[in-house]
Amino acid sequence: MTEPAHISCQEIVELVTEYLDGVLDPETTARVEHHLELCPGCLNYVEQMRTTARILDASQPEPLDPVFRERLLDAFRKWR
Repeated sequence: MTEPAHISCQEIVELVTEYLDGVLDPETTARVEHHLELCPGCLNYVEQMRTTARILDASQPEPLDPVFRERLLDAFRKWR
């Protein structure tokens, strides 16, 4: 099996969102993963982005009850 084509650290930064979302084509994914095996700095960066995304996903507020939301919006309208 041949080694994937080189990818730069800058390209990792540009592709990190698509990589974490799993939307890269197989060839680009292989290139990213090969780079991450060889570059501890980029691996750390990707792991930090993965952790950040997980924390942000977990901190999404619950949707407001529609009745309460409308009362709140009405109060803001009247406040103006």
